[in-house]
Amino acid sequence: MTRPASDTVVARKPKLGFLGAMPLTLLFLFLLVVPLVLTIVLSLRPYDYDLGVQSGWTLEQYIEIFTSNYTLTVFWRTLWISGLVTLICVLIGVPESYILSRMKSPWNSVFLLVILSPLLISLVVRAFGWSMLLNPMSPIGKLTQLMGFGSLLYTSSAVVIGLVHVMLPFMIIPVWTSLNKIDPQTIKAAYSLNASKWQTIKRVILPQAMPGILSGSLIVFGLSTSAFAIPVLLGGGRSRMVSNSIYEQFMVDLNWPMGAALAILLLIMNLIIMMSYNHILERSYKRSLG
Repeated sequence: MTRPASDTVVARKPKLGFLGAMPLTLLFLFLLVVPLVLTIVLSLRPYDYDLGVQSGWTLEQYIEIFTSNYTLTVFWRTLWISGLVTLICVLIGVPESYILSRMKSPWNSVFLLVILSPLLISLVVRAFGWSMLLNPMSPIGKLTQLMGFGSLLYTSSAVVIGLVHVMLPFMIIPVWTSLNKIDPQTIKAAYSLNASKWQTIKRVILPQAMPGILSGSLIVFGLSTSAFAIPVLLGGGRSRMVSNSIYEQFMVDLNWPMGAALAILLLIMNLIIMMSYNHILERSYKRSLG
């Protein structure tokens, strides 16, 4: 009995889908999974300052990290700076995204170009620009000293300012995209039911913009925890973050196992915080939509 042609087509589809996914799967394995496994293995290798990386297995690097007040302070500084940068980006980026979504052409394109234009400039150039603005001899530096704040340069405040400037577009774009997907009829329906503008924003617009806020927050937090140039150029040696310590262990001290252990712990910290944040916001989003 001859097999129907439709059955042959159905049977071939999974094979074609598998073959089509193979290039991306191999790319994922060789560019992410394999380096991650090698980093974990490296973090468990013994290290001798005279002989370098040794064979065998040890948890010495992780024990040293958890028992070092300096390293724990660096992790805590990285955590609170990244959280504060994310919060400030949400407070600034969400209203700015709402205003941008309400603009008509061609002004929305003009302001979108203004928001994205900093991304066209090198991160190092922007960091040097902020170092000049926050310099004690600059007008802003003199003003902060007159107000009793002292010099902001080479402080955690300078790092936060620089990171907010760099990360703000990564918050605005996802929120703006979510706002553009909102059906205008839902807003008109809210007004027709005598809802105030604030009630419409709170109960109609904000819940539907929550996916954009979630994705923007995760992007900003993840990029902030791994930031390198801004903490170095604006924070100096007094506001070090984990990425600076990783660089120092790999390139200065040549203690690769310690650098790998710091990188793995930073990754684990990011995953725990971001997954918890994602879970909380998703529950809030589903609850707000009923």
